[in-house]
Amino acid sequence: MEGSHSSTDFQTHVVLNQPTPLADFDLFTSDRVLVEASAREGAAWAALGLSAFGRTLGSAETIEAGVLANRNPPTLRSYDRFGRRRDEVEFHPAWHALMGLAVAEGLHTGPWSDPRPGAHVARAAAFYMLGQVEAGVQCPMAMTYGAAPVVSRAPELAAEWLPRLYSRRYDPRFAPVFGEHGAGKHGALMGMGMTEKQGGSDVRANSTRAEPVAGRAFRLVGHKWFFSAPMCDAFLVLAQSPAGISCFFLPRWTPDGEPNALRLLRLKDKLGDQANASSEVEFEGAWAWLVGEEGRGVPAILEMATYTRLDCTVSSAGLMRQATAQATHHAAGRTAFQRRLIDQPLMTNVLADLALESEAATCLALRLARAFDRQDDEQEAALRRLLTPAAKYWVCKRASAVTAEALEVIGGNGFIEEGPMPRLYRQAPLNSLWEGAGNLMALDALRALARSPATAEAVAAELEPARGGDARLDRHIAGVLDALAHTPQEADARRLCEGLALAVQGALLVRFSSAAAADGFCASRLDGGSGRAFGTLPNGVDFSGIVERATPSLP
Repeated sequence: MEGSHSSTDFQTHVVLNQPTPLADFDLFTSDRVLVEASAREGAAWAALGLSAFGRTLGSAETIEAGVLANRNPPTLRSYDRFGRRRDEVEFHPAWHALMGLAVAEGLHTGPWSDPRPGAHVARAAAFYMLGQVEAGVQCPMAMTYGAAPVVSRAPELAAEWLPRLYSRRYDPRFAPVFGEHGAGKHGALMGMGMTEKQGGSDVRANSTRAEPVAGRAFRLVGHKWFFSAPMCDAFLVLAQSPAGISCFFLPRWTPDGEPNALRLLRLKDKLGDQANASSEVEFEGAWAWLVGEEGRGVPAILEMATYTRLDCTVSSAGLMRQATAQATHHAAGRTAFQRRLIDQPLMTNVLADLALESEAATCLALRLARAFDRQDDEQEAALRRLLTPAAKYWVCKRASAVTAEALEVIGGNGFIEEGPMPRLYRQAPLNSLWEGAGNLMALDALRALARSPATAEAVAAELEPARGGDARLDRHIAGVLDALAHTPQEADARRLCEGLALAVQGALLVRFSSAAAADGFCASRLDGGSGRAFGTLPNGVDFSGIVERATPSLP
């Protein structure tokens, strides 16, 4: 009939040549590097559980929860409606859903409550996957993981608190952990506070005072410029006691069930990590309990930091994996100039370079986790002391570069907030800052070397099985061992960390990865065959073989 039109008459275009969202897949089994590394480093027994967790995390529902948690950041509720101080942090339900998944998986204290061989590696693999969906949830998981062994060394606290910290029931209520007649919260989590305005990383400059009350009880007066995860049930903090800098256990509620006198001034407005809460706090005579020897607070809290530094490395490796997975998935599902992007040589070079960086980071992170599983092995302990700061320094640095390049692979859609790349990009710099920035890590590596000749010996023993596998790696190892044999200068500390991390990564890839990945890594990272940007791998490297290994295997 004249004047009538069908809907197709005004159709402007059909959506074609767009890849499907990367969702509803198993984050574990689709990542062959992770599967191999977790088994190799001692967690083969955990494969079925990791796959189940990987399917949960890779579901569209869980991915959407990460989006919602970031889109609806936490808010501070300073007072209740009657004007009483509340100092409570409120979160979107999506945040609580993700926290519940993480706690149920044991990412907060699993290796301590169930210390079977390979437990730290299994946890690292799960932690690596969690951060690909929502890295903000990792903060309270990491701090509770690091705090638990510190609390275990304080018998008065351990008997009461460890059962709650070990619990796999997430309890988000703003309430005392311990109530009358056995009532209270089902589980507990921990945060920490070290940094003050005037000192930053120099915690010995802290001014917060700890005033003795009775026995090991103190009252804290002062502030923290960064107070991590203020919604937690207790915190490890540093303060100046009469004997010097000491470590204290600061509960959110006092033993008599009243809110402790810690005043949340504001939540930090951060570049990334939007779903997680970071705060500024003042202590107005807050009740706290001395942990460890008075005046020896820095060594006590550094035990916690050792574990959280491992988590920074693992988290950054996970961010790199997700960025690389998004880039390869996009390139496999989009064409330009009559060819898939993934099949075009220049793009394949870029993707292969990203894949090498991601695989090397994953292998190094899980190898480091194995050193935490072998607490009683002197060689592993020596390696752990040096490799923890070196790996954190290098892997966390590389995360920012990888996420930026992966975003560019995806193009304009990578820059749009509806996709995952902006969140990955903003999150990537955090792990370089948290628990000590690059210079602090490099200086810690120097201190580890200076303390014991066994440290350099442990590195040599770690690298020895790879020698003879590739001449380029052999030359690099020789240079690293020579540097370790001489006392490095402070100005050389970053170069030392980079060289050491590359040596261990190269050794792992030469021994255990595909021939294409090992050749590509040695050619580009160790032999001067690459440029300074991704996508400059030298001719002769099997780009397609490397990319195929990194592309998520989907059902």
